[in-house]
Amino acid sequence: MYKQDPAEKSPLFLKAELLFQLVEGLVASLPEDDDYIQATKGLMFEDAIIIPAKIAGAESGDLYSIRMQNAAIIRAHAMHLYVQVGSLRFHDSYKDLEYVHLIRKEINEFRLLFIDWVANFDTENHYWDEWGLFNPPGAVPPIEGLPFLNDALDHSDFEDFDDDFDDDFDDEEE
Repeated sequence: MYKQDPAEKSPLFLKAELLFQLVEGLVASLPEDDDYIQATKGLMFEDAIIIPAKIAGAESGDLYSIRMQNAAIIRAHAMHLYVQVGSLRFHDSYKDLEYVHLIRKEINEFRLLFIDWVANFDTENHYWDEWGLFNPPGAVPPIEGLPFLNDALDHSDFEDFDDDFDDDFDDEEE
């Protein structure tokens, strides 16, 4: 039996799924004889399918850095979808502008849910992003030499590592 992921119950994920369904319907209704619209169909479908997948990916772990990386990807695809859907207004071969307005309205509602979602990311649970893009505000770089580990690492686990290694090495020399 399929057990639903908690992320799939979130308002943001449900809105993303609704957007996907709306885009699926829009793509099915687009004329086949326009080259630009044919290319746009693929872009819209790609954007709409990536958004819920990235939400699920962000929710599967609680690391701030990973969640922010997924959030940036979600934002880019949502903005791209907004523009692609809106571009249909300028093509004579597509006349159902109510559908365009509906999808853009849903994307705006998604944006508001997205803002709240990102605001609730746990900034204390992160790894250091050496590129500097996805570090929480006020985060301090980790101990030099350990770029991907934060200060919460329990270094006591490694205290006797060198001792054991040195003993093995000394035995080989004899």
